[in-house]
Amino acid sequence: MTATQSRSDDDERRLAELGYKQELARSWSGFSNFAISFTIVSILTGGLASYGIGLANGGPITMAWGWPLVSVMVLFVGLAMAELASAYPTSGGLYWWASELGGPVWGWFTGWFNLIGQIAVTAAIDYGAAIFTTAVLNVIGVDIGTDRTAIFLVFSGILVLHAVLNVIGPHLSAVINNVSAWWHVGGVAMFVVVLGFGARHHQSIGFVFTKTVDNSAVGFGGVAFSFLLGLLHAQYTFTGYDASAHMSEETHDASRMAAKGIINTIVVSAVAGYLLIMAVTFAIPNLDDALNPTKNSGYPVIYILQNSLNSFWSGLLLIIAAIAQLFCGYASVTAASRMLFAFARDGAVPGSKLWATLSARRVPVNAVVFVSVFAFILLIPSMLVPAANAPTAYAAATSVATIGLYIAYGIPVLLRLLRGDRFQAGPWQLGRWYRPIGIIALIWIVLISVLFILPTDDHGYPWVDGFTWNSVNYAPITLVGVVGAIAIWWFVSARRWFTGPKRTVEE
Repeated sequence: MTATQSRSDDDERRLAELGYKQELARSWSGFSNFAISFTIVSILTGGLASYGIGLANGGPITMAWGWPLVSVMVLFVGLAMAELASAYPTSGGLYWWASELGGPVWGWFTGWFNLIGQIAVTAAIDYGAAIFTTAVLNVIGVDIGTDRTAIFLVFSGILVLHAVLNVIGPHLSAVINNVSAWWHVGGVAMFVVVLGFGARHHQSIGFVFTKTVDNSAVGFGGVAFSFLLGLLHAQYTFTGYDASAHMSEETHDASRMAAKGIINTIVVSAVAGYLLIMAVTFAIPNLDDALNPTKNSGYPVIYILQNSLNSFWSGLLLIIAAIAQLFCGYASVTAASRMLFAFARDGAVPGSKLWATLSARRVPVNAVVFVSVFAFILLIPSMLVPAANAPTAYAAATSVATIGLYIAYGIPVLLRLLRGDRFQAGPWQLGRWYRPIGIIALIWIVLISVLFILPTDDHGYPWVDGFTWNSVNYAPITLVGVVGAIAIWWFVSARRWFTGPKRTVEE
């Protein structure tokens, strides 16, 4: 028996202990497991597409100081999650951990927060990809425009493309994500070199590390409060690394590789991402113009590239970013479909049998379609609000994604803390450090969940002159509505029939 066969047997044995037979194809290496999380975090996606959120809220200091701050705090969250991924290597991930540690009600709410976050992050990723893709198409001579109608049409086409590619099979997914990981590393290097040596003008160190923009307009907090709002830029980027857990049933040596995939994703993204956004920030030609919607079309990075480089180099970097974002959206659909498959496998989603069905190639095709359709629906408001407020709809989608996912991350971490020394750790564990790491992680999750329900546009606050409903952050409205419906569903019906994970095989 080869070492690989032995590890596969161990993986299937552990999965059987957790109650499931091996249905998905276990064909992924540890690197592939890291690659999908690294691809979904995608510093070339969140770091660039949501750059304007940070620049408008706090300014350059949000880039210089906010990214390292968020990176360190996210690492605490990732460490706490990695220990759980090692102990319970199942596709259900967060939902399964919460069910095991706290019972069905905790699993129910965690699973729905996770699913909502997964769909929202897929929508936000592919909408961001559409923004850059329309810019690229116009650069290369395909004049479709860059207005919100063009962006939405391209967004719709990207969702269809990602759904079709996901249906083909898991081996293709592994190959695409492996290529994507190296594309991201090479892409960041290209951004740093081109902007470092080719930009027409570079800002001073003082500008990057001390220049502020106060856009809070809420009557208190000033620049400090605006800076906190701007942290959404980095925090949104650091979402989706739970994909390593959701791919556990398709990864060799999952008890170790899923945990390492989470941690390595955060560390590599933190370092490479900081180099990327510092290169962009130093290359800002004019801050006022970069923040002016009439000159940046709502997306400052595109303005910065096109006004600090010649057409060849700006076009090349836009192409690199757009392709990275296409990789990112593809991987997000993959991970979200696996989470939905696992959640439906245990009967938690209406029409569960349909969403838990696998194709002949062992792909949850119906789950892929479900994720893609609802991601499309979530961004329809970007077409309903006035064109000038379309970026606000995108910011709200990033807020829904960030809050939904991080609440789902936090619930099992809390339950693990409550379990204390009774918790049965896997091969990768924190030892006695689990308590301080878990506490810091939870404090951070509470802080960002409060911050990111606030509007990023000053006209979204009712007490500000010029208030308009088009600028209100609909993230809390969406979350309250959906969570309220889920809570009612639980108390009226689900608590009588939903019992948590269902065993499909005896040990």
